[in-house]
Amino acid sequence: MPGLDLRLPTSADEVTSSTKEAAGWLDAHWQEWVASGIRIVFIVLLALVLRAMVRKLITQLIARMTKPAEGEAAEPSRLGGLLANTGVVNPERRQQRSEAIGSVLRSVASFTILGTAALMVLSALGVNLAPLLASAGVAGVAIGFGARNLVTDFLSGVFMIMEDQYGVGDEIDTGVATGTVLEVGLRVTKLRGANGEIWYIRNGEVKRIANMSQGWSTASVDVQVGYKEDLVRVEALILETAEALSKESPYDELIWAPFSVLGVESVAADSVVLRLEARTAPGKSALVGRGLRQRLKAAFDLAGIKLKEEVP
Repeated sequence: MPGLDLRLPTSADEVTSSTKEAAGWLDAHWQEWVASGIRIVFIVLLALVLRAMVRKLITQLIARMTKPAEGEAAEPSRLGGLLANTGVVNPERRQQRSEAIGSVLRSVASFTILGTAALMVLSALGVNLAPLLASAGVAGVAIGFGARNLVTDFLSGVFMIMEDQYGVGDEIDTGVATGTVLEVGLRVTKLRGANGEIWYIRNGEVKRIANMSQGWSTASVDVQVGYKEDLVRVEALILETAEALSKESPYDELIWAPFSVLGVESVAADSVVLRLEARTAPGKSALVGRGLRQRLKAAFDLAGIKLKEEVP
């Protein structure tokens, strides 16, 4: 302590003198100590209360984002994929996005409030903050440079979630890997590949994303018939079969637009290939295509339509 002689006293007079000096020093500084202590307690309590209030406000905001709007009922299933284009998001996706955004906001708010409170406490203790802030700035630059990939991954994850580029259950192609989204994190996205493998992809590595589960898909089916078959009759049978399929369950919810025959795709010496397409629910084009091929095969057998001319 400044102004105090810290040498051990060797006589009664020195003990008395040291006691008087200590008492005088304490008498001169106790008010400053008490004021500093009260200031520190006030800063800490204010920071904790402010942090709790901000986190509660963020939680309420996230709850309002997650709660469906009044009158928002379940839309017909075949319109589900189109809702992404009209601003309506299914509850699971909306809750996931809201929770992720809320987690980021709460973390930023806590870091800002508690960090500011810590600096104010150090200032109340008489610590010179200028060298400390300068050192922290240099350390921050060094850490930021060393962890730039981590920062890139984090920021990319934040924007991916806020922009709703994809969500759990979506079928996506990231350029690095293709599969079904299992988990969307702020740093890593987890995919399940076609063979069952799990891909862990850093968000900062994703340069492009193809989402096959948003909007709608196109089912494209090539139908091969014999060269001498009547194409007008074949086309009528195809459309009749496709219309019957679109009225069956579950295809009545998966087919969003009727099948249309685009025309002849290719001609060979013994066969002709017709192509037809239809708009389906996202990610369901393969299922619809398989169902139509199965029914076309049965319809062709009944009508006596050959898939290929027999070469003598």
